[in-house]
Amino acid sequence: MTNTLVVVPTYNERTNLPALVEGLLKHSTVRILVVDDQSPDGTGRVADELAGRHAGRVEVMHREGVRGLGRSYIDGIKRAIEEQVDFVCQMDADLSHDPRQLPDLVAAVSGGADLALGSRYVPGGSVVNWPRRRRVLSRYANVYIRLVTRLSPHDCTTGYRCWRREALAQLPLGRFFSDGYSFLVEMLFVAARRDYRIVEVPITFVERSEGESKISRQVLLESMITPWRLIADSEARTRPQS
Repeated sequence: MTNTLVVVPTYNERTNLPALVEGLLKHSTVRILVVDDQSPDGTGRVADELAGRHAGRVEVMHREGVRGLGRSYIDGIKRAIEEQVDFVCQMDADLSHDPRQLPDLVAAVSGGADLALGSRYVPGGSVVNWPRRRRVLSRYANVYIRLVTRLSPHDCTTGYRCWRREALAQLPLGRFFSDGYSFLVEMLFVAARRDYRIVEVPITFVERSEGESKISRQVLLESMITPWRLIADSEARTRPQS
């Protein structure tokens, strides 16, 4: 795993972050950028302690201003692509993504892909400890997104990803409009429209055991609207000027 930087956005994840960092640092060439979104539970302080304990391998960005997953990722990615790294990865801080599976994603990109998706919905992928309602919601959300956008991956909403740094650096981050989990769909849509080589790697997704889910009614509404906005925006950009 040559020179990999993992961007981890955090909001109220103080109980999960130490275990995640410990798991990631078992990979000797991995560094971590924690992007804390003004967590009121003290996650930022925990991240600073971890950075002090693992100098040179853990860095912390304390965001200010408007909160949001998309904004956190944009700020973190902008810093990540300035680093001398080969791969930039994304993952959740709630231990739903297993650090032991990170080498599989990196291997897929080092093997020629521009983007590797950690997929729950390809052979070998699975979800653990989700209630049936959540499973159905996630499955239908992905079907809906694929129907509207014509994206081919089976897991369009996964947050476990690895990018070739040069490919990630070419994305027009300043033009992205999504914020919540639909930001992940927008990243994938833009990458697909640029003919990036995208592969899916099976992962086991485990429901969080500590903390609270960030899924809200507002997040679900944005997720329903975003695919149509992406199509409209794409058509507007390709429409001949009169």
